[in-house]
Amino acid sequence: MSDEAPGAPVLEETTRRKVLGLLGLGARGRLVVIGAEQVRIAAQKGSLQLVIVAQDVSRHSLDKVVPILRARRVEMVEWPSAAELGGAVGRETTAAIGIVDQGLARGIRSAVAGAPPAGDATRVSR
Repeated sequence: MSDEAPGAPVLEETTRRKVLGLLGLGARGRLVVIGAEQVRIAAQKGSLQLVIVAQDVSRHSLDKVVPILRARRVEMVEWPSAAELGGAVGRETTAAIGIVDQGLARGIRSAVAGAPPAGDATRVSR
C-alpha cells in the first residue's frame, strides 16, 4: 500500500477493520483515552495496557508521548494514518489512542498478530 507511512505495519484490510471496530467500541465504552496529551497522562498514572500510535503525525506530537511510553514499557502498535485512527473514535484525526482495558488490549493484540483471540475479544471487562 503506497499511501502508508514508511515503517508502518502492513495489515490486511480485514485486520484493519477489526482493530478499528474494536477501537470504536472501546471509545463508546470509555475503555480508551484519545489524543497524545491524554495518553501521556494515562501513561504517567500507569493505567495503559496498549497504545496505538499514528505514524503520519508531526514529530512534535510523537515526541510528547513515545518517550514516556518507552520509559513505562507500554506496548505500542504503529498505525499508518492519524485520520483512520481518529475516524474510528469519532474524531477527524488523532495521534494516539491508549487502551486502558485489559480485555480490549488483548483483543487488539490478537487481531494485529493474526491469531484468534482466547475467549471473546469483543467482551471487555470494566
